[in-house]
Amino acid sequence: MKNLFTILFSCLISSTIYCNDIVGQWQGSLKNGKKEIRIVFNITKLEENYITTMDSPDQGATNIPTTSTSFENQTLKVVIENFKIIYEGTINESGIIIGTFTQGKQVFPLDLTKNSDEKDIVKVNRPQEPTQPYPYHSEDVKFENTQAEITLAGTLTLPKSKGKFPVVVLISGSGAQDRDETLLGHKPFLVLSDHLTKNGIAVLRYDDRGTAESTGQFKSATSQDFATDVEAAVAYLKTRDEIDHSKIGLVGHSEGGLIAPIVASQSTDVAFIVLLAGPGIPGDSLLLMQQRLISEAGGTKKADLDKAEKDNKIALDIIVNSTDQKQLKKDLEKYITETVKNGSEDDIPEGMNKKQFIKLQVNQLSDPWLVNFLKFDPVPTLKLVKCPVLAINGEKDLQVPATVNLNGIKSALKESGNTDLTAIAFKNLNHLFQECETGSPDEYAKIEQTFAPEALSTISSWILERTK
Repeated sequence: MKNLFTILFSCLISSTIYCNDIVGQWQGSLKNGKKEIRIVFNITKLEENYITTMDSPDQGATNIPTTSTSFENQTLKVVIENFKIIYEGTINESGIIIGTFTQGKQVFPLDLTKNSDEKDIVKVNRPQEPTQPYPYHSEDVKFENTQAEITLAGTLTLPKSKGKFPVVVLISGSGAQDRDETLLGHKPFLVLSDHLTKNGIAVLRYDDRGTAESTGQFKSATSQDFATDVEAAVAYLKTRDEIDHSKIGLVGHSEGGLIAPIVASQSTDVAFIVLLAGPGIPGDSLLLMQQRLISEAGGTKKADLDKAEKDNKIALDIIVNSTDQKQLKKDLEKYITETVKNGSEDDIPEGMNKKQFIKLQVNQLSDPWLVNFLKFDPVPTLKLVKCPVLAINGEKDLQVPATVNLNGIKSALKESGNTDLTAIAFKNLNHLFQECETGSPDEYAKIEQTFAPEALSTISSWILERTK
């Protein structure tokens, strides 16, 4: 889940006096042998900070998040830590940025020109995305998580400017997400928020901590930390006169579907929860299943699938059984060194030696978020949830497979005596609740639909039934 849902909007902290020169869409082509891959940087400015996303249209990827951007002395530098990417270039007198694109140890020349002609601008068609003016009240808000000493920024939408409305807090999936859960050109939470608000349900959605306009550190946070952000959102809603304080619900997608029960199990302020592709089995089991299904959809042979699953399970068992971070790194290094020794050189990225590859793998596998996720079993928490629950999945979801996870959720709630559960698996929908062919993440960007209407109407109808 983490690898697939880190492709999201992030805030770029840098200041410059050349705003008018650099803001816009810049495009160039990477040349690797006979191949050419278009790269696009979309640069905007928010107060004194830059917000940039990267597109790779030929690979079907848009809105890839960046970690930092600077533009000083006519030199642009963009960093994407997740993919070990650095772009650095200087604008010449002709207005072209002459620079290099580095990924890992590979360096490519990449010159960028600004797309000023409307026909040149790279766009994706997202017909469900609403445009302003909205037929409801939309307000940018900020609220405090005093426990974490951070400020969270978001948007509250209300069916009218005055009233007492049921409300939901939207909780994003894994990876640093903005308030719209922007992913590959899609904005699922914007579409969902628009639908719910038009149907009489207020919505609060917010940027994850350390992302876009929210403060704090994202990288070091775990699901339990994110749960305190949700609690802060609920506390904020209780200060709003337009909200019916007895009808506050949580809607969580993917990891958000793990976080929602954590909050609901501890708070009497939560009236209901909606789990959108929420986990119902332990994290290590889910990740193994996810890796196999996605690789299988990509055409990997069964023998290779079996070997990868065996190797990965050993690594995950090391993590799950660990009790000390330093010892975990030593154990992982020992195991991965042995695996690399007996494996193929093809597994090591070009431009990276074995030592660098092993270090990269150890750092990724010992990441605090991942360790916590792999060790977390959602069942004990689900057993503590007493409020109504709607759990929905797509039958073609390869990241949180429908049957096993819905069964886990149903079994946990049944055992605890919570009978107000509605569980639905939608045919032909993927992890993002798009109508799809295979369910592979490779399809996400290529599908114009952001959120299937049948899933949207099911969510709103269920909430309205529980809050009437």
